[in-house]
Amino acid sequence: MIIKKQDTVLVLAGKDKGKKGEVKSVNPSKNEVVVVGINMISKHVKPSQNKQGGIIKREAPLDASNVAVVCPKCKKAMTPKISIADDGTKTRVCRKCNEPII
Repeated sequence: MIIKKQDTVLVLAGKDKGKKGEVKSVNPSKNEVVVVGINMISKHVKPSQNKQGGIIKREAPLDASNVAVVCPKCKKAMTPKISIADDGTKTRVCRKCNEPII
């Protein structure tokens, strides 16, 4: 998966289209990402002995194809390409400015 935790991403589709946020978690097996403050849902929680019940707001996962990584150098959204160095290490590179994404 090209998207990593703590990347800044731009939402391309859905109710939050056009918003930017930081990736909170990544699930490669389901091809999903959770972005802070994006795709908020209301979850009804039953009370238990440890915590109070009620309606809480939390982020729901987005499909990874609906977000694009924002380059920290040129601030443009794109899908990074993978560059393989001579020693075999892989790095993500911006398609617009050819700078490595760290």
